Amino acid sequence: MPDGHMPENLDSTSRRRFLQVTGGAGVGLMVGFTWTATGRRALAAPAAKGLEPNAFVKVAPDSTVTVLVKHLEMGQGVFTGLTAIVAEEMDADWAQMRAEHAAANAKLYNNSAFGPIQGTGGSTSTYNSWTQLRQAGATARAMLVAAAAQTWGVSASDITVSKGVISSGTHSAKFGELAAKAAALPVPADVPLKDPKNFTLIGTRLPRKDSVEKSTGKAVFAIDVVQPDMLVAVVRRPSKFGAKAQAVDAKAAKAVKGVVEVVEIPRGVAVVATSYWAAHQGREALKVTWDESQAEKRGTDAIIADYKALLPKPGELVTKEGDVDAVKAAKVVKAEFSFPFLAHAPMEPLTCVVKLGKDGCEIWAGDQFQTVDQANAAQAAGLKPEQVTINTVYAGGSFGRRANLESDYIVEGVAIAKALSDAKVQGGKLAGRPVKLIWSREDDIRGGRYRPIYVHGMEAKLGADGSLLAWKHRIVGQSIMAGSMFEQKGKPDNTSVEGAAEIPYDIPNRLVDLHTTTSPVPVLWWRSVGSTHTSFAVESFIDELAAETKQDPVAFRRKLMEKHPRHLAVLNLAVEKADWGKPLPKGWARGVAVAESFRSVVAHVAEVSQDEKGRIKVERVVCAVDCGIAVTPDVVKAQMEGGIGYGLGAVMFGAITMTGGVVDQSNFDTYRCLRIDEMPKVEVHIVPSANPPTGVGEPGVPPLGPAVANAIAALTGKRIRDLPFTGTVSV
Repeated sequence: MPDGHMPENLDSTSRRRFLQVTGGAGVGLMVGFTWTATGRRALAAPAAKGLEPNAFVKVAPDSTVTVLVKHLEMGQGVFTGLTAIVAEEMDADWAQMRAEHAAANAKLYNNSAFGPIQGTGGSTSTYNSWTQLRQAGATARAMLVAAAAQTWGVSASDITVSKGVISSGTHSAKFGELAAKAAALPVPADVPLKDPKNFTLIGTRLPRKDSVEKSTGKAVFAIDVVQPDMLVAVVRRPSKFGAKAQAVDAKAAKAVKGVVEVVEIPRGVAVVATSYWAAHQGREALKVTWDESQAEKRGTDAIIADYKALLPKPGELVTKEGDVDAVKAAKVVKAEFSFPFLAHAPMEPLTCVVKLGKDGCEIWAGDQFQTVDQANAAQAAGLKPEQVTINTVYAGGSFGRRANLESDYIVEGVAIAKALSDAKVQGGKLAGRPVKLIWSREDDIRGGRYRPIYVHGMEAKLGADGSLLAWKHRIVGQSIMAGSMFEQKGKPDNTSVEGAAEIPYDIPNRLVDLHTTTSPVPVLWWRSVGSTHTSFAVESFIDELAAETKQDPVAFRRKLMEKHPRHLAVLNLAVEKADWGKPLPKGWARGVAVAESFRSVVAHVAEVSQDEKGRIKVERVVCAVDCGIAVTPDVVKAQMEGGIGYGLGAVMFGAITMTGGVVDQSNFDTYRCLRIDEMPKVEVHIVPSANPPTGVGEPGVPPLGPAVANAIAALTGKRIRDLPFTGTVSV
């Protein structure tokens, strides 16, 4: 991090960005902070002492309370929700609360849902932080109360706290007035937490803590970060996954005005310039011959055909209840489903800034996996993890993309900085210069880390009375976990089978197995991971069986989930609010689906219409969600709405396809996203709960696709078994 002195040669825009990043202008996330070698933030020469009772809470002399958020704010609302937890236990006023990203320090900020790793994902932020932040806030409150009791000579039991004011009789003080005295007291080992019935902030409407700076342009994302003397880099990567650079002709690229250097890195060839446009133009002029001997050369049709060839063969056992093969049935129903590669396509493409020195490396990024990225960056730089400082800034979306176990874009940035530091490159003149790596939208769409292709084979055995006697579910697809620190040797990859291994339906005989495939195409978790495909197959097939037995799809589900009251309650709330069973306009129909993911249960009822040209439109989605205590209901609703829009775009249009191993899509013109006029009306209903919070960032996605597909089947008679929908119906 610079020492705060502004270079004189910056233009007005760069000066503003420099001040945002260095904290000199009173705006941005890093105001008033310096960075230590370990990556921890410290107040820069505070005028007066505040209270920092733990790693999560800071009370300043001006009574502002800052919550150090260990999870990445990427639009999902953790700056608001996690801050609300602390504010509740402190009895603070919402206006005095602040939030900022915590340092990259797994010892202080590990995500216990992952193990000793700091990171964000799996809809674990609130779930993981709930008790931890309640205790942090309650501890700060207890110390302030103790300081007040000591100052006023009263009993702590006679003191009340409300909206950031501590009172007893004629005495009152704001937090900041007592912060210094509280800081001198011992930190209590155990403090009581509030009874949820006494919550005054949690469960209420609260303005988001990131809205103003994001609306005014003051928010700092990685793509905004500017460092003095900074260079900008882009990377030419092979068009086929698994290929490597064989020969590089950089003459034309280096002739482009603004291009400073061209360097080879393990993942491709980097063009480094004084601006993004110069780097981009230099990359266009670059000539590279690729070794494609180990590359994936199949098209996606061939991959799917290879997968379907495995469906008749037994796979690795996942779940077995009863004896599916021994069941005698009045009728057997079979179905096959296929799911394409999907890109994450966050609005802010992958970006990081790297400053590499002899004894340390500093990185600015919308960092989702700080501990993993520190380790991988250190290895790429030839340093120790503790020598890598990561400054986490806002991320413009992710959906899982920034949390990859190879830290691909971070490692690329470090590799470029390391290559520039080589004494053989311009005599070492470029060593130490900060480098901003930017992926273009085309880089993002073609860059891999996709939701894997999957194929499902389903078989059900029905009794003469319409009862569901047996269920067989076979899944074929690529493992996300294989070869990673999260792989469980000897066990099927849970990210391939979650949402299928366990289902909320009581079926006496059930078998689930898995064929795990391999390919050079890199794959990754995508918003709601395995449930993106398993829930579609399960809920579509359940609906088909209801139709096959001439039963109402809601009544059919209710009968099968009697032993799952939580799922049943969510289903009942959704269908009640959607007026299930009441007439719809001509040319309309409803569909329903229920899914549990990330410890939350969500049900959607979708209403679709078909116009005179046969085009399908999703008119309305009614959502019910049980996510435990809804810390910030507006955030819960926003995440459900966002999940519905994101999921709808994916099932209607989303597909990454390859021809001869080369990705066909390149930007949003060919990788189609949902458009604003295609977004349905959405109603979100939250099931009241006293249970601890569970996930909301991802659970809104899984039931959306099957609910819409089931509505289309009810309207047109067409069962959608291959995604996206555009292969079956007109949309």
